[in-house]
Amino acid sequence: MNDISLSILFGILAALLIISAFFSGSETALMTLNRYRLQHLVKKNHKGAIKAHQLLKRPDRLLGLILLGNNFVNILASSLTTLIAIRVSGDNAIAPAIGLLAFGLLVFSEVTPKTLGALKPELLALLSSWIYIPLLKIFYPLVWVINSISSLLLWPFGIKNTSNTTLESLNKDELKSIVSDANHLPARYQNMLLSILDLESASVTDIMTHRNEIVGIDLEESVEDIIEQLQNSPHTRLPVYKKNIDRVIGFLHLRTILSQISDPDFDKHNITNSLSKPFFIPASTSIHKQMQIFKAEKLRIGLVVDEYGDVQGLVTLDDLLQEIVGELVSEEPDIKMQKDGSYLVDAGVTIRELNRITHWDLPTEGPKTLNGLVIEYMETIPEPGTSVKLHGHIIEIIKRDENAIKLIKFNPKR
Repeated sequence: MNDISLSILFGILAALLIISAFFSGSETALMTLNRYRLQHLVKKNHKGAIKAHQLLKRPDRLLGLILLGNNFVNILASSLTTLIAIRVSGDNAIAPAIGLLAFGLLVFSEVTPKTLGALKPELLALLSSWIYIPLLKIFYPLVWVINSISSLLLWPFGIKNTSNTTLESLNKDELKSIVSDANHLPARYQNMLLSILDLESASVTDIMTHRNEIVGIDLEESVEDIIEQLQNSPHTRLPVYKKNIDRVIGFLHLRTILSQISDPDFDKHNITNSLSKPFFIPASTSIHKQMQIFKAEKLRIGLVVDEYGDVQGLVTLDDLLQEIVGELVSEEPDIKMQKDGSYLVDAGVTIRELNRITHWDLPTEGPKTLNGLVIEYMETIPEPGTSVKLHGHIIEIIKRDENAIKLIKFNPKR
């Protein structure tokens, strides 16, 4: 060693610091690498990704190799620093030299490369995998011994298998968080994916047209009134009933009846002869399940009934599709944001729709509409001008009628 010049020793020391930085940065990069992104690259036959995926199948071996190399390099750098210090200024320079080395290792070989590895994991991980694969083959016996001792030390703590890891599955809430935080995803696709994830937990009662808003044909009315209603109906399919919707007798498709209206002999029998059988949906049916039923039965409309068989509402295939893709037809919005950050909300809007538009977290387990939520919370139908704090939001009742709230203002959060 005494024959080697100081410049060469300093060069070797700098190289050791770089190698140490490589081990530190690549360790962080490989451990923080997005495993789902890695699987995607593997399916595209990215060679670096395939090697990284192979390494991460056995993280115990990978960590054993990295820590073995990193510690060996750091110990060698410490010995070399001591030798340089003695040759430059004698034994008194050893302590300051080791201090400088510790600072250099901390800044240049630990913090900086680890930060880079955390910020750019894919870049470092895929490049380093080309180096680690051959190194692991060369030093496999030593790595195996280290891992075996480590496994024995972990065994008393109930950790018996450190050799293999599998990609953890994500639950629905975790997937929703990932989709919500995907900044590169257009908002319309983001909302669509979130809606799809919600299909299983939402029931048809969350999206149905309530019974008091159902438009149908009452056969107890006069033929003239029925004809006028058929000619001006905005809907293509209508339930037909006697006196009230609970006595529904079928569904009428306007396409099958409009051509008969001009017939002089047209009467109610023409309507009853054109009906299709009514289809009833239990109120507890999930949106996802109902979509499958509509597809299997080749249906587009059904009536939602409770446990007593009473009609609660009406659901169409368009309602189900709208739940995924959003409004199919532009309408006057039920939720209007004001310039001061407040919201004017039609109290008949569903809580799920309100949450989706405003990104709030109002409870959806109980009442389905905002009107129902406020009435349940206050246990009365409040007068206009009443203000209350509803699940963290300051609201003001703007309009009501005899039996329901009509318009509510959500004041901006301070």
